[in-house]
Amino acid sequence: MPKAKKENSVSLFGFKPYKPKKGEEYMNKNQEAHFRAILNAWKKELMEEVDRTVHHMQDEASNFPDPNDRASQESEFSLELRTRDRERKLIKKIDETLTKLDNHEYGYCESCGVEIGIQRLEARPTATLCIDCKTLEEIKEKQMG
Repeated sequence: MPKAKKENSVSLFGFKPYKPKKGEEYMNKNQEAHFRAILNAWKKELMEEVDRTVHHMQDEASNFPDPNDRASQESEFSLELRTRDRERKLIKKIDETLTKLDNHEYGYCESCGVEIGIQRLEARPTATLCIDCKTLEEIKEKQMG
């Protein structure tokens, strides 16, 4: 006998998925607070990772006499810095999203203005496009390049 599918009970950073109540207005104060908490937790985790990287690079920085050891360390540091740069850009996007929350503009598609949807925002809290507009954007990107 097949097992019943378990409902995903944990969202990003341990938050339970938001379950809208019947007739509840989209992006009300409770929903905004839910996504603000997720975004702040995500940002905090990224900032802590930046701090860990800085400390790791300071602690591990050595002037190895062996060129191969030095090259390995530089390669490792370079990879960490590229990762942190991507995370820095993500922190900027999180900050922009928090500003949208402050202005009560969060959760609406920047292209067509429709509701992005709770489930999509749970999956990607920084989403700025509804699924239809995002799909069209990706199709256009594939055609262009």
